[in-house]
Amino acid sequence: MSQNDSLLDKQANWLANYQLELRITEQGTVVSVGDGISWIKGLPSAAIEDILIFADGTRGMVFDLNRDRIGAILLYETEALTAGTTVHLSQHTLSIPVGNGFLGRIIDPLGLPLDGLAVPSSVGRENLEKTSPAIIARDFVHKPLYTGIKIIDTLIPIGKGQRQLIVGDEGLGRSSIAIDTVINQKDKNVLCIYVLIGQKRSAVVSTLETLKIHGALDYTVCVVAEASALPGLQYIAPFAGCALAEYWMAQGRDTLIVYDDLSTHARTYRELSLLLRRPPGREAYPGDIFFVHSRLLERSTCLNAENGGGSMTALPIIETKQGEISAYIPTNLISITDGQIYLDNDLFVSGFRPAIDITRSVSRIGGKAQHTSIRDQAGQMKLDYLQFLELEAFTRFGQRLEASMEARIKRGRLLRELLKQERLVPHSALFQLAWLIAFNAGLFNQASAKDLAPLLLQLELGIKTTTLTLDSRSDQWQQAINLWFKI
Repeated sequence: MSQNDSLLDKQANWLANYQLELRITEQGTVVSVGDGISWIKGLPSAAIEDILIFADGTRGMVFDLNRDRIGAILLYETEALTAGTTVHLSQHTLSIPVGNGFLGRIIDPLGLPLDGLAVPSSVGRENLEKTSPAIIARDFVHKPLYTGIKIIDTLIPIGKGQRQLIVGDEGLGRSSIAIDTVINQKDKNVLCIYVLIGQKRSAVVSTLETLKIHGALDYTVCVVAEASALPGLQYIAPFAGCALAEYWMAQGRDTLIVYDDLSTHARTYRELSLLLRRPPGREAYPGDIFFVHSRLLERSTCLNAENGGGSMTALPIIETKQGEISAYIPTNLISITDGQIYLDNDLFVSGFRPAIDITRSVSRIGGKAQHTSIRDQAGQMKLDYLQFLELEAFTRFGQRLEASMEARIKRGRLLRELLKQERLVPHSALFQLAWLIAFNAGLFNQASAKDLAPLLLQLELGIKTTTLTLDSRSDQWQQAINLWFKI
């Protein structure tokens, strides 16, 4: 038998065994497109968050369902997209590749590289939309997360698994606090995800360069959706970063995620909702804007040992206008988070940096996670500082005060000088304990404002040579500090 006869026999057998199957696929048609959204006719089985594949290569996500058409947000758009383009369902929901290969990389919300390097290696995919961990899988926040910023680590402590809001006007250093916190996680076994939403390219480059210079990119993933990106990408950016953090949290790792910022995210969601003709609510935001941010931030938590013991600490950043903390979006996020760090314009102008207003800042659960040695030394410091601010207001009227009152005001002003700190110089937890002990022992009482910087530098040099730990006895610390100050 020749080779051609054998081939004909195989074809005959295939035709004899072939069973006719009816194959049906849904096909939609683009009705209109513009401003990052598309209206599609057809696709009766489409569901919310289904991924759509356009014939020209465009990718979209189902975002709105009407009786006769579908509203989709575009995640990738080609110049060939126009009315009449056919659309198919991909049978998948939106997900992002995950894995350790993303550390040190700059990616977009779809997981594609923006740093000019190869596609990061991945071990799987995580859905961007997931339910938050069940209550039974969570644990109390019990481990501290040090920011390296004196005023925060002592008076507004943050624990791993906490959601701490950073709120204030533009230009007061909100992002600086987040960047300092990321830089301070070096060699602390904390993986960081920094999400940049709707920022100018110059601001994005500045942030990335700062992280790179201080060696923070090695343990950080930067998810970037800059101002020129499609609104759909800006909307999914925080969910993409959250999915990456959840992957490591499920493996028992401690993670820190920064959302910079959620004000821009809320405006982007409002833009998409209005374009899709959803009913507007207060300040034209859709009625479910609270749900959008709550379902994002509720995924940050501390898991118990049975579920790996990992944690995800969230630092969402929100913008106020002229210090109006009672605006719609800020109040929404304050009610969702576990505390807020409020930056005040008057403090910033007066030279108090970071310009954190202690009277409006609070950490509702961070005190439980604060190390006992630091908590014992901090003690009533925040309350005493608040009382000093009230007393200082009376001195503006020129009234004579008792000697005890003058001493309290002098001590409060000294503490205010000690709490000042330049950006990008985070301090260790040992340094935080040391300066607290020195302050409580009165070692700074005779120092002027100009003398504080050399004394703190002397203290920091002593920390580098000590064998003491946070768990060492207080008297041992006192003896070491006296030695460093040559007392």
